[in-house]
Amino acid sequence: MPAPQSTTWDPDRYLRFADQRARPFHDLIARIGADAPARVVDLGCGPGNVTALLADRWPDAAVLGLDSSAEMIEAAQSRARTEGTGPGSLEFRRADLRDWRSQEPVDVVVTNATLQWVPGHLNLLTDLLKQIAPGGWFAMGVPGNFTAPSHALLTDLQRSERWAAHFTGAEFRPMSHEPAEYLRALTDAGADAEVWETTYYYVVDGENGVLDFVSSTALRPVLAELGGADSADAKAFTDAYADVLRVAYPPTVMHGHTVQILPYRRIFAVARRV
Repeated sequence: MPAPQSTTWDPDRYLRFADQRARPFHDLIARIGADAPARVVDLGCGPGNVTALLADRWPDAAVLGLDSSAEMIEAAQSRARTEGTGPGSLEFRRADLRDWRSQEPVDVVVTNATLQWVPGHLNLLTDLLKQIAPGGWFAMGVPGNFTAPSHALLTDLQRSERWAAHFTGAEFRPMSHEPAEYLRALTDAGADAEVWETTYYYVVDGENGVLDFVSSTALRPVLAELGGADSADAKAFTDAYADVLRVAYPPTVMHGHTVQILPYRRIFAVARRV
């Protein structure tokens, strides 16, 4: 199994776009048909802001958020509710979802904007479904924009003559599969599945808004290989990336403010274990 990411996450930078990042989560959990689940788990909970939405929807459930990032779990702890793990609780723990096994069946498992960071995650779906009680629900969402200019230009720049020698591939790059592949995998794992996709159009502030949006996600492992965000190479690379992003996503003016418009494709699946 590949080693975990060696780079760290910055919860504050990630939460700068909390509203945009939460919008797909709202759409995903709206399709979960569970009425009164006793145990709910969020795999890849990040700073816990959207995990709290699960506790709001099912206030009598024991809700658990798991994430492999110590920084994210530390940030999430301020959102924990009640003591213990019983009904009405919301707790957070550090764990790698690849190793996670529940001591008792779970009624709802949610994972949003996380599986793209897990190598070979399509093969993990069977194991994740085994943690769910019969009749329970699994819901997932991943970005489907890895061929979009925001990511294609990032790859092109890494492969350019100026930068190719700086990258060894030591840091895993996020990726996802097409909707039909998730549908097949979940069905083969013994679930009744529904899969769909949505393209959101985010309006991000500033002439470098798209760069700001991806800086805490797709750009993160790239800068790690360049010696960290504060290194001279990282700053030069970021400047070059910002230049091509402004061409791909031309800044415009809305309501008197300079913005960029970022189309963002998301892939979703909701499955019920039979």
